[in-house]
Amino acid sequence: MSVFPPPTTGPAGWYPDPAGGPLPRYFDGRTWAEPQTVLDSTRPAHPTLPLVSAVGAIAILVVSLVGGRLLIDALAGREWPIVVYVAILATVGYGPSLAWCRYVSRRWGTGRLGPDVGLRFRWSDLGWGPLVWLGAIASQILVAAIVLLLDVPTSSNTEGVGELQADRGYVVSLLVTAVIAAPFVEEIVFRGVVLRGLLSRMSAVPAVLLQGVLFGLAHIDPVRGTGNVGLVAILSGVGVAFGIAAYLFRRIGPTIVAHAVFNAVVLAIVLTGVIDWLEEQSDAASSVTSAAAVELVAEDRSC
Repeated sequence: MSVFPPPTTGPAGWYPDPAGGPLPRYFDGRTWAEPQTVLDSTRPAHPTLPLVSAVGAIAILVVSLVGGRLLIDALAGREWPIVVYVAILATVGYGPSLAWCRYVSRRWGTGRLGPDVGLRFRWSDLGWGPLVWLGAIASQILVAAIVLLLDVPTSSNTEGVGELQADRGYVVSLLVTAVIAAPFVEEIVFRGVVLRGLLSRMSAVPAVLLQGVLFGLAHIDPVRGTGNVGLVAILSGVGVAFGIAAYLFRRIGPTIVAHAVFNAVVLAIVLTGVIDWLEEQSDAASSVTSAAAVELVAEDRSC
């Protein structure tokens, strides 16, 4: 019995190449498909959304974050507990963005937010997330080195956090906002809606780079002045790293985990006072070095 169906009969399906090729060929019941050079395992194109969805997401997030800060400044005189201010800032800053992403899903997607923005988690993300975080750290260090080399003015977006009274309610609310709310919403916005919106008009490389820069620009704070320049550059590097991961995975589960780890590590360093301790050690070492240099000069002159 022949292993090949007759050329004009037989059920459609994949069969060994009758010409002796190494890969199977498809037979539609009447004719043979062209021989393959590789197995038909090409990854599907990255899902896209209209560009207007990306523009709207950026505009709403920026306006919400700025509005939240202005609202907090206006309410500062009421002397409410810090946890209340954190809750207000998170609600005003991220609530409208979630509402917009939901609208985008209903207007231009399937109506299911998860599939429309790549919001899918797998157990493997607990491993992939830290790896993506390491990639983001590498990108941050590279950009920071360039910023320092060019003497670009830089400030930190955690300045003042360690100076606040770290009562339990404040710490808990800050952790919930920075480690849960911010990674979840910002990844949906930037690596979900914005990246998919940009991919509808441009190729992967410029789309990933542009969403990373937009991520950095979204963290501008007028109070920091020119220090925003270096801060935006460094955070843009982080955003690009997250964007690469989201594009390759076709989902944002790993980047949400990586973003949460990133913020958690930064907060741990700030709240535990590690930065202050390192600065004190550096100042002490500098003082000792200066004293030793003065003593060597004095001894040299006495000789």
